Amino acid sequence: MRDTQKPRLLILVGPTGSGKTRTAIELAKKLDGEIISADSRYLYQELTIGTAKPSEAELAEAPHHLVNVTTLDRPWNLGLYLKEADRLIRVINTAGHLPIMAGGTGQYVRSIVQNWSVPEQHPVDELRDGLYAWGDEIGFETLHQKLGLLDAEAASKIDWRNKRRTIRALEVIFLTGRRFSELRTQAESEYDTLTLGIRWPRELLYQRIDQRIDQMLNDGLVEEVSHLKQLGLEESMKTLGAIGYTEISDYLDGQFDLEEAVRRIKHNTRVYVRRQANWFKPTDSSIHWFNATDPAMLVNMLDLVQSWLQA
Repeated sequence: MRDTQKPRLLILVGPTGSGKTRTAIELAKKLDGEIISADSRYLYQELTIGTAKPSEAELAEAPHHLVNVTTLDRPWNLGLYLKEADRLIRVINTAGHLPIMAGGTGQYVRSIVQNWSVPEQHPVDELRDGLYAWGDEIGFETLHQKLGLLDAEAASKIDWRNKRRTIRALEVIFLTGRRFSELRTQAESEYDTLTLGIRWPRELLYQRIDQRIDQMLNDGLVEEVSHLKQLGLEESMKTLGAIGYTEISDYLDGQFDLEEAVRRIKHNTRVYVRRQANWFKPTDSSIHWFNATDPAMLVNMLDLVQSWLQA
């Protein structure tokens, strides 16, 4: 039975390129909502074009939170995100508005819905430095494979390009002697939630992704990455594992031509879509899936949300 005394939270999920940004804005405008980003890349002020971050015009259409709140030299962890997201959910509810969490970072969404208790193990600089050095020596894809041997569940949820999350998982394992995934405990949700999902036929989604990547190039992705390198932020940029930035950085370093960089971005984005499916499964009964090709998708979403709000 639902606990309607809990703070309400509407959640919108879906793979990258599925149209979550526009849909969340339309929902917010119709429902007096405020959007809480659940995209780990949107947090960073320096990452704009390659993350498909909402434009200034889109940000002005509805209140947005957890967008452009930190810099690459001050990375956020999951614990900090959870603390700030919880504060915002409660503040927005108290103001009489509807918080709408929208994004494709599955770890963020699941941690909120399932009320995760994040490991409190504090980093040890010597160990962290040693793990980074090990990754530099053997390659971070190989280091990620080492994580898979120690904790297959954690490795399946972490992209090998995300150096920071791979290192964090190994760090906790070595310091506690337990699997990282074991330390992530769940409890009853603190919110009354409704989760909506946007679903596309796979080939149509891939076409949308390819078109979006081409548009990023036209909008100046190469220039954005070049500027970050000039600012000395290349390592911080790569550590996050944000697709597009590493490939363009390697192109600028002369490792391959631009055509190959774009091919890799498109390929790696498709791999990322498949990884997102580990978090947002079509068979997950807690997610109400809507077909993006249905012209009535938004209307149908609004009907369901209104029924939920009135229950």
